[in-house]
Amino acid sequence: MGRFWNAAIAVAMVTTVVQGAVAAQGGAPVVLPPISPALRAAVTTLASRLDLERYKATIKGLTQFGDRRQGTERNRKAVDWIEAQLKSYGCPTERIRYMHDPPPPRPGQTAVARPAEPAPPRAVGGGRPRGVRTTTGVNTDPLKQPNEALRALNREPTVNGPRQEVYCTKVGTTHPDEMYIVAAHMDGHGWGEAANDDGSGTALVMELARIFSMPDVQTERTIRFALWNNEETGLNGAGAYVEQRKGLQGQEDPAGSGRYPEPRWLGMIQHDMMLFDHGMPRADGTIPPEQRPEADVNIEFQMTAAQTLGAQALAWYLHGANEKYATDYPAQVGPHMTNTDSTPFMDLVPAISVRENERGVHVGSGWDPQWHQPTDVFTTYSDKDFRLGLNAAQTTLGAVGELTGAAVR
Repeated sequence: MGRFWNAAIAVAMVTTVVQGAVAAQGGAPVVLPPISPALRAAVTTLASRLDLERYKATIKGLTQFGDRRQGTERNRKAVDWIEAQLKSYGCPTERIRYMHDPPPPRPGQTAVARPAEPAPPRAVGGGRPRGVRTTTGVNTDPLKQPNEALRALNREPTVNGPRQEVYCTKVGTTHPDEMYIVAAHMDGHGWGEAANDDGSGTALVMELARIFSMPDVQTERTIRFALWNNEETGLNGAGAYVEQRKGLQGQEDPAGSGRYPEPRWLGMIQHDMMLFDHGMPRADGTIPPEQRPEADVNIEFQMTAAQTLGAQALAWYLHGANEKYATDYPAQVGPHMTNTDSTPFMDLVPAISVRENERGVHVGSGWDPQWHQPTDVFTTYSDKDFRLGLNAAQTTLGAVGELTGAAVR
């Protein structure tokens, strides 16, 4: 009864959170249905259509474009490839266009001194780091990539200018004017293949788009599957989407058509680095070579966001879905979401991040040695690693399937 009892506890927590969300934050309420330990037959059917080998193949397909660094031809080709895959699933696509033109560093510009760490110290996002911590950073040295072909593929430097990113949409049958956004970022850097960061999240979103776009699947509410660009340069692609589309929410266009180019946002679920939970670095700085048996899917909201109550409710809803639909790994909920594409949304709509480890406390302390490194390549990861990503897909699919009223005809 342990898993069902946890779901029952989550029911009470979500109900309490949602009741207070509207009064505390203003705006139209996003009322989630109660979490129930009962499986929904249609959602179970959809979850069964997720396949480990297909998920791996989608990640492998993304790696043909190297690290997919923004502002390069390999990035543009990756956007085209993603769009072609989405269209092949029957999911109609559109693109967001924006400019990325940051000023160059000023000659002689020096870094601003960091303020002293508070006591106790806090990681980015607000969590408290503990235990062994190792140095992290972005690799910029091409010679650290031993694969000459991959080194050549990644050699083209980024150039400022116009950018594009792609999304596709499953339109709801009875509430087409309401929408959940399911997203990941497709760009990377570090002179590897960006297989985990964030090929693993991109492939997850693409797999969900494939399954929800099958001809026998209907949803009452709309789902948008978005693959952001320019995450690694400061969440610019997601930020561009928010700026361009937030004012269009819920507008029927043309009037009387029943079409809503930008349905009202009910929630945003980001996926960023899904594969690697081998545990804390050892005392000598090395990482255990195998996925740890107690690995889990991290679901994060940000406790300082304007929509934190609704985001917490959404996070617990995913936790409940994990209890029912994930086959191997449990989920944990935490309040320190940071440094990913849900951030531009978090003051406007309940927004959460799903990932392998807590971004600030764990990834930022060296728990994933492939992060932004030449070793972030497909062959680094085992089936145990890929299966963690598959369980994250099962978790999100289960929650979104329930929240959108998915049915199989």
